[in-house]
Parts: sequence; structure tokens; C-alpha cells
Amino acid sequence: MSSYLEQWNAMFRDQQSQQQNMAEIDLYYKLETEAYEIILAEPQKVWQGKFEDLREDLGFGKKSVIFAGFLEGINSSLKEELDLDKVDDETELKIEIDFEKLFIAMHEAKADWLYGIKAWNDIIDPEKQQEMLYEWRQSKIVRVDRIGRNEPCPCGSGKKYKNCCGKS
Repeated sequence: MSSYLEQWNAMFRDQQSQQQNMAEIDLYYKLETEAYEIILAEPQKVWQGKFEDLREDLGFGKKSVIFAGFLEGINSSLKEELDLDKVDDETELKIEIDFEKLFIAMHEAKADWLYGIKAWNDIIDPEKQQEMLYEWRQSKIVRVDRIGRNEPCPCGSGKKYKNCCGKS
């Protein structure tokens, strides 16, 4: 039997799979939002226990595949990443979240329904949020040094840029 993570990824392999699984995907977004609301309500808590127990605690019920998808999404924001390929119902998990990483990851994913949850203001000061977002946006700006007309051409010809690739 394939792992929960493999089953989750199979839902997105091709366009036909995505259309067949739209109800599951919609359910995922709903459960994901509820899970983050639970997590953000107790920011100091380290979530530990068996996969199936954490699945229940975070509101996923019996939806193991969807919970695996949730774990895949939050994995990069954990202080210690999980090996999700080997997870089954009896696997012991420790979910200790770096909330600053998680906040930025939600912005990278353009998940406004997640980073817009009001509880964020209790965890990260709104001014700190703005500062983090400013730094994140600045890190995404591409700055390319311009080549001067009289500098050697970057193509390696040995000519000046204005007489080679810079000729209009």
C-alpha cells in the first residue's frame, strides 16, 4: 500500500485527477483553516503523539490522506522536519512550529485565508509582521547590474559591449 503522502500527491498528478478530486481539495482547504486556527490558539504547545491522534486533535477526523497533505505543507515551517514518506497511523510525530517561518510560507503560497487569521496578531506583533513582510518582499526583488557601454561584452568575444551585443 502506498503512503498517505503518495496518495495525496496522486490527487494532483494530472488535470483529470484534479477535477475528480475537487471535493477533496475543497475539504482540504476547510480543514486546513480549522487546523491552523487550533494551532494558533495554542502557540506555545508542541504537538506530539501518534499520527492518528494528532489527526483527530487537529480536526481532520479520519482523513489521513488530507492530514498528510497538511503535514507536507507545514513541514518546512517546523523546527525539525518530518520524514513524511514513512508516516503511518502508528508513527510518533512531533510538530514544533517556527511561527515566523510559517507566516512567511503562507505569504509565499499566497494563502490569504491563512495569513489573515486574526490569531496571528497575538503571536506575532503586527509591526513585526509588516517588518518581516518588507524583508521578504525585498528578498524577492531581482537587481541586475547594468553593463556599461565601454565594458567588455559578457558573451566573451573580447569586444566592447557597444560594438557587440549592445549594438542596436
